[in-house]
Amino acid sequence: MIDKLEFFIALAREQHFGRAAEECGVTQPTLSAAIRQLEDQLGVMLVQRGSRYQGLTPEGQRVLEWARRIVGDARTLREEMRATRHGLAGHIRLAVIPTALAMVQRLTEPFQQRHPNVTFSVLSRTSLQVLSLLENLEIDAGITYLDNEPLGRVTSVPLYSERYHLITAAGTPLADRDTVSWSEVADLRLCLLTADMQNRRIINQHMAEAGVTPKPTLESNSMIVLFSHIRTGKLASIMPRNVAESFGFTEAIRMIPITDPDAQHLVGLVATHREPHTPLVSGLLHEARLLVAAQAFDRFFLSTDETAALT
Repeated sequence: MIDKLEFFIALAREQHFGRAAEECGVTQPTLSAAIRQLEDQLGVMLVQRGSRYQGLTPEGQRVLEWARRIVGDARTLREEMRATRHGLAGHIRLAVIPTALAMVQRLTEPFQQRHPNVTFSVLSRTSLQVLSLLENLEIDAGITYLDNEPLGRVTSVPLYSERYHLITAAGTPLADRDTVSWSEVADLRLCLLTADMQNRRIINQHMAEAGVTPKPTLESNSMIVLFSHIRTGKLASIMPRNVAESFGFTEAIRMIPITDPDAQHLVGLVATHREPHTPLVSGLLHEARLLVAAQAFDRFFLSTDETAALT
């Protein structure tokens, strides 16, 4: 039954019998036969059939919800039993929005120090893709925005707030300013993330509130592409300061806060809302909470030191 449910989830995800069979490592007749057996066992039609896949029936949609839950529980059971025998080990699949990629190592490195038998794969994805991959059990956790667009039923741990800066070469327009406004930035030659990225939708939103519309000279879904164009001094960009700092910019690059408003958006770790989580996901959520606590500790002592210096 578990195997058949996994085949059914793959078919719903791929919407094609051949691709689903290839993903599951079986032949197409084997997958088709398993789906028919599942329909016979449940006494309902799950898939609308014609010459090709035509979607799920209403009963199939409901079974898909149960299938994800049951397969997730089965994976949790297997992983928990393995952890009791061998300790925490295995592979964690993580999908991350592009602006958060630079901070992933702050989670993965200490986690692997505590659990050296755990490996990671990290994918760069849009916020919508992160949620879709979670729902379809294709990843174990994601890092995405928490407070701008609906997340659905997920467990989340807030990690940090993005604050937006104009990133531009020294000597370019506005480069000598201490702060700039959203309306002023709109007049520059900009390179920005593509419109399918939530970071871009956030930038569009704040510019619209300022009464302007961004007209980027260049768009890309790669932060590296944006950085390479900023370095030329021909284009500027808008991005969180922590992302810009991760590329080790020299003094020739200015990072200027954008105010009016001083916008902040929360980024965090998300996992499917379920109890219990797999041991690996539980461990990763715990690591995220340790990271947040350490950051709060550092901020407290930094502010204490600054106060002492002033007095």
